[in-house]
Amino acid sequence: MRGMKKSILVRSALLVFLSISCAGIGESSESPKPPFTAQQISIDGVPVVRLTDSVRDIEVSVLPTIGNIASEMKILGKNILFFPDRKLSDFQKNPTQTGIPFMAPWANRLDEEAFWANGKKYSFDKSLANYRKDGNGLPLHGLLGASAVWQVTNIGADEQSAYVTSKLEFWKHPDWMAQWPFAHEYQMTYRLADGALEVKTAVINLSAEPMPLAIGYHPYYRIPDIPRDQWKLRLPARKAVVADNRRLPSGEFKAMDLPNPLPLKGRTLDDGFGDLERDANGRATFSIEADGKQIEISFGPRYPVAIIWEPPLPPGQQSGFICVEPMTGITNAVNLNHAGKYPDLQMVPANSSWTESFWIRGKGF
Repeated sequence: MRGMKKSILVRSALLVFLSISCAGIGESSESPKPPFTAQQISIDGVPVVRLTDSVRDIEVSVLPTIGNIASEMKILGKNILFFPDRKLSDFQKNPTQTGIPFMAPWANRLDEEAFWANGKKYSFDKSLANYRKDGNGLPLHGLLGASAVWQVTNIGADEQSAYVTSKLEFWKHPDWMAQWPFAHEYQMTYRLADGALEVKTAVINLSAEPMPLAIGYHPYYRIPDIPRDQWKLRLPARKAVVADNRRLPSGEFKAMDLPNPLPLKGRTLDDGFGDLERDANGRATFSIEADGKQIEISFGPRYPVAIIWEPPLPPGQQSGFICVEPMTGITNAVNLNHAGKYPDLQMVPANSSWTESFWIRGKGF
């Protein structure tokens, strides 16, 4: 009996050992990385929101206190956004247009220091000096610039995406309201999903009157390690904007007369394009290509116009950038509409909202 009991005890111990050993087979001492993460961090004392896709090795950095711009979209460690190579704290002290800047409440130029809405003219208070002017003294790129008043309202990640939403309450700032007297808010969501970065914008009109919509983005793109003279641009436009030497449109369009794809070598552009070719989802897709690498930029249907800016390369510089800018209308749309020359101005009804997105996707990296 004693021998039998001993044998049973040995067999039981062996079974316990085997079950524990088998349970541990294939298990790692570390938990697997989540596919998407969203973190609030600080770099050089500057708040940064970092969205990460660990499966595709994509990393997006957003700077809420510097205009809520995206400064990086790194694919396998290479940034496809053009951004200066310097400390963020230095950039914060002297910001420039770079990365993905937002332009509001108007994008690009107005033809005078005033705008028309609902049959009324609103003249700017020049003494406030809170807007930029171009070389011809025309108001340029709105009022927000590198504003620090964006507030992060939602941040998170799940199995499909990483995202951050921020808002800017325009109506709280008297100097802005003095120039553009429509109480409104902006909500911007950066979402990294399915290998693409979506930039979604909501404009909420809190006013008792319809508000003209003239916003846009000014993204700076680059193909790392390949000179710009080797890039080509695919431009899905049937028409080009007719403009004068101040880059102010007449309200007319002409037939597209550029080759597609368009080699960028030895060329400069600062032109508007419309009547965009769209897919079944209403998206118009541009691309920048070189040596098997591609950056795709897709506009949602409420971005009917693109501005393409490709300035001359500085002497001795080869890398460069190109801007493919989603616009809610042509440059100076608000004033051209009042003059009866541009009927396609979008409006945000009183106590209502407007929403649209554009998407950025890298291929071949």
